[in-house]
Amino acid sequence: MLPRLILNADDFGITPGVNRAVEELHQADALTSATLMACGPAFDDAVRIAHENPNLGVGCHIVLLDGTPTAPANEVPTILEPGTNHLRSSLVGFLIALYTGRISTAEIEREATAQIRKLQSVGIRPTHIDTHKHTHIFPRVTSAVLRAAVACGVTAIRNPIEPAWSARIARNANRRRAEVAVLRLFERAFLAQTQIAGGEVRTTQGCLGVSATGSLDAATLKHLLEALPAGTWELVTHPGYLDEALQATRTILKSTREVELNALLAQIPPSPPTKITFADL
Repeated sequence: MLPRLILNADDFGITPGVNRAVEELHQADALTSATLMACGPAFDDAVRIAHENPNLGVGCHIVLLDGTPTAPANEVPTILEPGTNHLRSSLVGFLIALYTGRISTAEIEREATAQIRKLQSVGIRPTHIDTHKHTHIFPRVTSAVLRAAVACGVTAIRNPIEPAWSARIARNANRRRAEVAVLRLFERAFLAQTQIAGGEVRTTQGCLGVSATGSLDAATLKHLLEALPAGTWELVTHPGYLDEALQATRTILKSTREVELNALLAQIPPSPPTKITFADL
């Protein structure tokens, strides 16, 4: 079996500069997919781009951290930073609250459903779901977002597990490699979820580029593509233009987005791999 590759950009809708990069890369045949943030400040602009580029697979980038909820705040109080109307900013704090019973998984499902439904309300049929900071690898979140996906008719989800061979390719990424190693601890539980194990919700064999987040330059991308084995994989990227809107966000991925943009343009992968979207799974 020849390798098949989904080339996905996260954070579609966060800024106009990220949206412009997504559109340019898709039109250059360097991206097949993007995941849209329902609560992104540049959501309307991203929706316009999605409609003007119907071959771009658009998923829902479910945000449970670092943003504002899509559901009414009074309907999801436990997922908010205490005393505010904003989502929690710390992944560690989120996980502590989740596993000490202070976050309701029903509210996670409610928020995920609201975000998916917002995309559907503007005429987008999400090809898949994934989550900001890969929070859906943690079993209590996995089950909640899978219930939301199935209820909304979404039939694919990101497998956020990066194989060891891909993680080794990333340069200057010890912290990222450690994070990927932690994620890998949850692989069995993720694949054992009823919806995934039963085929109701499809996924890939894993993700590439997670360890290289923030350092995905042309050389690293070239090595990843050259090492791609048989199977179906997703390349996770964060391209964009460093505009004033991006400078004003809380994301740590700023100047590196232009590095990823240029890397993708320089390494438009030939066939193989076969470039697909989540709709082709």
